Amino acid sequence: MSLLPRPEMKGVTICQHGGVDYAEFEMLGIDSAEILDFSANLNPFGPPPGVMRAMCEVDIAHYPDSEGRHLRRALAKKLAVRTENILLGNGSTELIRLAALAYFGKGDQVLIIEPTFGEYSVACQIAGASLVKQQLSQRNDFWLDADETAELIRRHCLKGVFVCNPNNPTGRYVSRADFEKILSASEDCLVILDEAYVSFVDGAWPSPEMIEGGNLLILRSMTKDYAMAGLRLGYGLARAEIITTLRRLCPPWNVNTAAQEAGVIATNEEEHLKQCQAELSEAKDYLVAELSCLGLPPLPSEANFFLVEVGNASEFRRALLNRRMMVRDCSSFGLPQHIRIAPRTLPECQSLVAAIKEVKDEHHRKEQ
Repeated sequence: MSLLPRPEMKGVTICQHGGVDYAEFEMLGIDSAEILDFSANLNPFGPPPGVMRAMCEVDIAHYPDSEGRHLRRALAKKLAVRTENILLGNGSTELIRLAALAYFGKGDQVLIIEPTFGEYSVACQIAGASLVKQQLSQRNDFWLDADETAELIRRHCLKGVFVCNPNNPTGRYVSRADFEKILSASEDCLVILDEAYVSFVDGAWPSPEMIEGGNLLILRSMTKDYAMAGLRLGYGLARAEIITTLRRLCPPWNVNTAAQEAGVIATNEEEHLKQCQAELSEAKDYLVAELSCLGLPPLPSEANFFLVEVGNASEFRRALLNRRMMVRDCSSFGLPQHIRIAPRTLPECQSLVAAIKEVKDEHHRKEQ
């Protein structure tokens, strides 16, 4: 007698992400320590100093606080919300799946604005929901038409909508006025505002003050801006009723003790983050200028990453990987001619520019 999964599981795809693919490196005989990784949108300057010291003192002999009270209090103070408005997650990806399982089901329709983070689609597939898609266009630099988004929400009687802001992989940032158009059209559906990279946006508007006014779930990551991707830590903000619903599905002890303690320390390290933001901005400006001079002008982006049209993204990535530089091939986003670059330190960005010059020169020689 054969064992079969739920029918919805047949259509679930595995989402491709940036960062080191250890299986690929093993196959190619590449030591990951040799690689400069521009493919993952992370703070390259490392976590706040206190985080590493705390890791040596964490008590791993006991279960973590399943409700993460200490970290939730620290976040509540920083964001001017109540602790009951916060749910911690094992990275924001866990919260994406919890939200889909809690609020979407078979027959429900959910709007996804593409190109965007692939885990939204995966979460909807797991829940059995169907997708309505709004396609952004390179013709207008992947800018979101919020009026069109609002119209799609009303026309399809949607159960949910995902808004990635700033959007991954385009880096475009939706204004508060445009987001309010989307939220006002969503009286009967859950709006999931993914702000994983909002710390890297200059002059970002304060979204947490909007959670009491609608069906809004804000997702944030603490692993990108504070360089703690290996710890897996994120949180959701919403009115108490939504948080209570998600908590019912949340596994116990989902955020480990080390991640919770690191989160508390990072929350109080704003000066470290500001310094990193300033240096990243300088590195980004350098890359934009140098790539433009090479005939590869990056597309407009308000985030700490940007798209570059290179022709064949897969071949371009492999050519750079042979030079121990890694960028994100955006074919999985439906952009096979684009790569995504997340700036690192200025000297490392200079090394990347030199490698790209080599790739372009090599391609030019082959064409002659």
